[in-house]
Amino acid sequence: MEKDKGLWAVVIKTVAPLKNKPEVGSDLVDEVLFGMVIKIVEAVNEQWYYVETHYGYHGYIYKEDILIDSKEALQWREKADAVVIHNLADVMSEPKYASCPLLLLTRGAFIQVVGEEGDWFKVLLPQRQYGWVRKVLLHKMQGDGLRKDEAAFRMKLVSTALSYLGTQYRWGGKSPLGIDCSGLCSMAYMLCGVVIYRDAVLKEEYMRSISIEEIKPGDLLFFPGHVAMYIGEDKYVHATGKEGLVLINSLNPEHVDYREDLHKDISGIGTIF
Repeated sequence: MEKDKGLWAVVIKTVAPLKNKPEVGSDLVDEVLFGMVIKIVEAVNEQWYYVETHYGYHGYIYKEDILIDSKEALQWREKADAVVIHNLADVMSEPKYASCPLLLLTRGAFIQVVGEEGDWFKVLLPQRQYGWVRKVLLHKMQGDGLRKDEAAFRMKLVSTALSYLGTQYRWGGKSPLGIDCSGLCSMAYMLCGVVIYRDAVLKEEYMRSISIEEIKPGDLLFFPGHVAMYIGEDKYVHATGKEGLVLINSLNPEHVDYREDLHKDISGIGTIF
């Protein structure tokens, strides 16, 4: 296909930093998780590549964090059929606890299931290495049609976002090791099978704008430089640099967790529905 032309790679590091500049000490603009497929836009030098993620984000990535092979990457994109849904998941050498850990994955990592034994899935890594992951830590993406039930889908979005509660704030982060506001919201949607814009900006090609009176659980609240997910009953969950954590705050002045500074600065409400 025309859109698949070019050079492609698969992320093979647990969490690969996407940098603002091709330098180790550069600030973080995003993180790309294990098993995600990226497009190589340009080779900057022998160590760094300028890349585009599958959700349209750009940055510089270190060569040791990726496997560059267009054929393998595009095949992996088609065959990776499971995603890690727990904070952390060990890939083990055998289907038992007492075997050797091969790799640590975080929530949001993509993996390919090739077999099973008891409570374990046999998985294939992009490096063509096999391992085993506990079934309870993975979700097989089988197109269950959840999005057809709007109420259920909204609750799934909310529960996914809430699974990051207590995670430390990390600028540019999007894993249970550290996450920022747009990382939290975009990952909650991505884990439910929907790609939205990664930054704290309401873009009409991803979401339509609605009024505050129309807001429902799973919709997003936008503020200048910030975004949060509405979870119902005047509450929202967000990753906030002020407190340094993913936590819940309220739009209701009567609540103890009310944030007046955010409430008065709401710039938009976005929904995919």
